[in-house]
Amino acid sequence: MTVKDRSVLITGANRGIGQALVAEALRRGATRVYAASRRPLNDSDRRVTHLPLDVTNAAQIQAARESIESLDILINNAGVALYDDLSDRAVLEEHLAVNLFGTYGMTQALLPLLTRSRGAIVNVLSVAAVAALPIIPAYSISKAAALSLSQSLRALLAERGVKVHVVLPGPVDTDMSRGLDIPKASPASVARAIFDGVANGDEDIFPDAMSASLAANWSTGPIKALERQNAALVQERVAS
Repeated sequence: MTVKDRSVLITGANRGIGQALVAEALRRGATRVYAASRRPLNDSDRRVTHLPLDVTNAAQIQAARESIESLDILINNAGVALYDDLSDRAVLEEHLAVNLFGTYGMTQALLPLLTRSRGAIVNVLSVAAVAALPIIPAYSISKAAALSLSQSLRALLAERGVKVHVVLPGPVDTDMSRGLDIPKASPASVARAIFDGVANGDEDIFPDAMSASLAANWSTGPIKALERQNAALVQERVAS
């Protein structure tokens, strides 16, 4: 699915990858971009509609849903990443509330629109979903859970014609990674790679040089093979 002449909703749209996704969607000819964030995105383009949204707030999710007439692509990008050592359960719960249940809540609320358009869901995760980064373990756990959510949705929504894409970036030059003294990809380059991946029909998108090192054997590797094998069980159940 290309972005041209489509409507797109992007959470966490006021900074970092989210802000870059808004700009890239406009550059590629989106007809409407719903920029969802707790703080407004300053964009004068008339195609941009700001949605005040905290993805942990069910009432705000419902209000956002009611303001949208049609939707082709949902990009679940909003996230939180805090340094911790797993000694405080509240920190883990905060990460799960945003990175897992926020993604789940947005998807469930907007699924009727995406089913109608036979659209796409794009979940922006992290390479920490497949190999934990122990300096931010709560973040890693929440992203791993969101990866499992995405794989499950991919199988369950296939019969409705809704595609589910997973984005697995490495370090990106955003506020979340300011404390990491390592090479980082630019948000703009990651945004371009995400939309390229969606247009190519890639189920799993590796949008930067670091994550691309995983991509070569991913589609033919044992993890992907097991995912496909397990997904077939859903089709067998539907057929029966």
